[in-house]
Parts: sequence; structure tokens; C-alpha cells
Amino acid sequence: MDVRAQVAMVFHLDKCIGCHTCSIACKNVWTDRKGAEYMWWNNVETKPGTGYPTTWEDQEKYKGGWERKKDGIEVRAVGKLRGALTVFHNPNLPTIDDYYEPFTYTYSDLIDAPEGADQPIARPISMITGAPMEIEAGPNWDDDLGGSPIYAANDPNLKNLSPEDRAAIFEVQKLVFFYVPRICNHCLNPTCVAACPSGALYKRGEDGIVLLNQEKCRAWRFCVTACPYKKTYFNWSTGKSEKCILCYPRLESGQAPACFHSCVGRIRYLGMLLYDADRIAEIASIEDPKELVAAQHELLLDPSDPRIIEGAEKNGIHEDVLNYARRSPVWRFVKEWGLALPLHAEHRTLPMLFYVPPLLPMLAKTGAGGYDTSMDEFLGSLERNRLPVQYMASLFGGGNEGVVRYALRKQQAVRLYRRQETVGDLDAVMVERALAEANCSREQAEAIYRLTSLATVDDRFVIPPMHREEAIELLGDSLEAKGAGVGFKTRPERGA
Repeated sequence: MDVRAQVAMVFHLDKCIGCHTCSIACKNVWTDRKGAEYMWWNNVETKPGTGYPTTWEDQEKYKGGWERKKDGIEVRAVGKLRGALTVFHNPNLPTIDDYYEPFTYTYSDLIDAPEGADQPIARPISMITGAPMEIEAGPNWDDDLGGSPIYAANDPNLKNLSPEDRAAIFEVQKLVFFYVPRICNHCLNPTCVAACPSGALYKRGEDGIVLLNQEKCRAWRFCVTACPYKKTYFNWSTGKSEKCILCYPRLESGQAPACFHSCVGRIRYLGMLLYDADRIAEIASIEDPKELVAAQHELLLDPSDPRIIEGAEKNGIHEDVLNYARRSPVWRFVKEWGLALPLHAEHRTLPMLFYVPPLLPMLAKTGAGGYDTSMDEFLGSLERNRLPVQYMASLFGGGNEGVVRYALRKQQAVRLYRRQETVGDLDAVMVERALAEANCSREQAEAIYRLTSLATVDDRFVIPPMHREEAIELLGDSLEAKGAGVGFKTRPERGA
């Protein structure tokens, strides 16, 4: 057992209001410079929708993620033959049209225009060429189902729905949507790292953050193709690839990443998880994609288990990191409560960003006399969700409806429990039955409610010490003078 530590995240989609404050915070800190105008390391998408870049979830088009073979898995985008054939021309790369051509406005015309009878206007111009342009797309172009016949109707997750279900989603009286904020998942089995020919991409050993070494990057751009979430970008000005760094300078000083800190809806949680690196290949190679979510949960280790503690100490994981892992809100959402699920687990990257799926509104039945709003239960049945559970399973369950139903049912049970506690107008037997069916005790329901609704900053962001001083120490002049390389505190014996 190879115990390692990983910074992990949870986004609670039932709380996201789609304000894009997180996107702007990230943009202002990291990508407001030449060559990065079109990059949004953090973006917020409306679902159903095609997202950013357009239809990024369509891997028949982009060839991202891992592909399972008889003897294991391999990167879909790059192989010995495919790498050679696409080294100078990669047809699976997103184009600027798949993202959008970044634009600004000639604001100076509003001030510097000569006096005249007409009101001056600020015309849109390209941030790449500086030429006037017609705006045709943007990173949040299909917000709130805007242009749904063009965008939302082409959501790849709708492909497995029946024609009736697809049609019902876009009836005016049934319209529904929710928001999905996305950043780099800092996966345990990242395809971007595996696809990079120059070794520029790597996972930090102390916290699992995936970084891209700008000095080593040679602009092959295989990482852009290989990432199934399209969270690696190419800077056309520097000729280097870039990606989300999870604001590691902030984490090292005990601060939350910029997008986390600025989140208006307080949907974001961050903490440390432990996992068994020896089982990554086994878990990622599971044949049935519907089993991947449960298998990924098995990969996560209990920081209170004496065997795990012993293995962590052998790997140099500090006791204070273990203490923070025991307090991690991510551990509770993902492993203890089973509420948070990975996005598109079928890509086999084992993402470390988890989502609590939204408990969407129920759909009233229609009849000759109008709407029938009566329900068998107070919050209705999951079968009457405005978006089918099958759609949610395509996003968060690798196609497995069971794990999504479990998460939604538990959220529903917590709401019933709190309604009884605060209003007291529900049948106690019905509430107890709902809790039992969701495998949720009253104590657990109270804990979920508090971490979801009443959590403080310290509850949501449990940031452990990164102990970067030890990694820096291994690179120090004193060790180099002794002939010890990176990863060795003393010189290895010859022949070792």
C-alpha cells in the first residue's frame, strides 16, 4: 500500500447561483495577459448546455481521457503511432472557434469622439488582431439556456434520453437548468501528464496538485487534446501550454484559492484526502464504467485507521497533515456521506474535484383542468425531477443511476428532517422512513445541514501545511554539495 496525500475539492451545485464571481477572480489573478485572453481556468456552465469549449464532453470529437483495452488503459489521443501521425497536425485540438475569439470594446471612442449629433458607441474589436469583429460566442454564451435549440439541445449528455424526454426538457413550462463550475480536476490518473512528450506536466508529491513546467514545455499540445475536461490551454503568445495551478502559492500560505475565496454561494469546499497509489492502475482499468465511482471511493483511505497512519508515516506524510485530513470536509461529503460524485468518471482520470448533484424542482402533472400539484410525498419523487436521473448519471455517475439516486435521496431526507425540526408540520413516520431509505441517521442529517448551510470559512477550507520546506531542502546547495540528488537525503551507495 502506497499512501499519498491529495488536495481535493467539493462543489455543492444545489448552492451555485451562476454569478461567475469565481471566474472573474481567477481571470484577474492568472489570465488577464497577452496570449491568455481566451483562457478561463475557472468557468461556469449552464446545464443542459454545450459548455466551454463547445461540446467539450464529446470525446468522439476531441479524443480526451483514457481508453480501456484488454491489457489495461491507454491515452486515447496519443500512442506511438498516433503521436507520430499527429505531431505536426492534430485534428482533435479545439480551435479558437470552439472556445471563442476574445473581444473588448473601443471604450475610448465614448470619450474621444468629436462633438456631433450622434451618440458615440464602443464597437467590439478582437483582442488578438485588434480588428473590428462581430461577437458570435463567449465562454458563457449559453447561460441560462440562452439559444437552447442551438446550445442546450446539443448537450452530449442528452444522447441517451428518449425522444420524449429530450422534447419535454425544452417545453417552456418545463424549462430547468443548473450551473456547473469547472476548474482543473487535479486527477489521480491525469491523461495530460501521461500524454506530454517533454515531461513538462507533473503531480506534486506533497499535495497532488498537477502543474506544468513552463521551461520544459515544447508546445506539443498533446496535453490539450488528452485532457477530457479541456482544462489545459495553449498560450499563442508565449508558445507554452498553461493550466489551473489551484492557486498553490495561496495554499502554501494557508489561504484558499482565489475562486474558492470569492465564491458568493459558498458552494466550494477544500481539504486533504489520502489514497492508495498502488491501486490507481487497477481502479482505472475496471471494465464497466458504471463501477468507477464506487471503485474510486474505495481508493480513498481513512486517515483515522492505524494501518493507514502507519503507511502515511512511512511515506513521510506528517502527523499534522493527517490531522487536517481527519477534519477534511471533502472526506465527509465524498466518503462518509456519499453525497459528492466525480464529473465524467468514465474518462478514468480519477478526478479529485467532486460535485454534490442538485436536487432539482419537481414537475407538476398536467391535466384537462390545469396543473396537478399534489404529491405523494412532501418533496415529491425523484422520478418527477425536471431533468431525468439518467441525465444526471451521465454527468456524475459514469452512467450509474444508483449513486446519483443515493445522493439525491439523502439530500431530500435532510430537507425533510430540517422541515420537521423547524416547522414541525410533517408526519414523523414519513421523515424517519425517508432517513432510513437514504441510510442517514438524524445525527448525520444534522451534520450535513450544518456543513452545507452554516459552515464557516474554517469549516469549508481545511488547508493543511504543505511542508514545502522539505521539498526545497532536497534541492538545497548543502545537499547538492554532498552529492545527494532530489529525493535522497544522503548520497546513495554505488550499485544501489
